[in-house]
Amino acid sequence: MFRVTIRGKFDGISEAGREQVRAAAGAAFTEAGAFTHDASVSVFTFRCQVPAGDDDDEKVATRRALAALEAHGHPHQVLRVAVTDMRQIKIRRKTGKS
Repeated sequence: MFRVTIRGKFDGISEAGREQVRAAAGAAFTEAGAFTHDASVSVFTFRCQVPAGDDDDEKVATRRALAALEAHGHPHQVLRVAVTDMRQIKIRRKTGKS
């Protein structure tokens, strides 16, 4: 699984589009993607969770996340993309003293 964060700004978004972005707001990573945004809905962070196949890499995850962003249909400019491969995350468990 990949978690992709896309920072961007809206480019001529309509008032109806602003309302749609507000409705899709959330801080969680989902496959459809969720927006966080400033008060005027002019800049945004889009968080998307992308399933990972055995041979998938960050480029594949980025393309899929950008496609999810495009599916929302709002005119935008991408400023920055960050990808985290969750398969590489190691969890350290605290060992308690008895």
